[in-house]
Amino acid sequence: MRTTIDIPEDLINEAMTLTKRSTKTEVIKEALYNLIQKEKIKEIKNYYGKVKIDIDLDKIRKRS
Repeated sequence: MRTTIDIPEDLINEAMTLTKRSTKTEVIKEALYNLIQKEKIKEIKNYYGKVKIDIDLDKIRKRS
């Protein structure tokens, strides 16, 4: 999909340098992937302490 967006050139250049990506497209894809992952992690963290898992790790380790 082709999209026209206005991104500061210095921001793109810094991102390309830090990530060692050779094209603007690669940098934007990587940035979007990282943003999506970050948001998914935030959602998962909302479950901290809300899911009760009754697992006996010692018993599981002795099964093999």
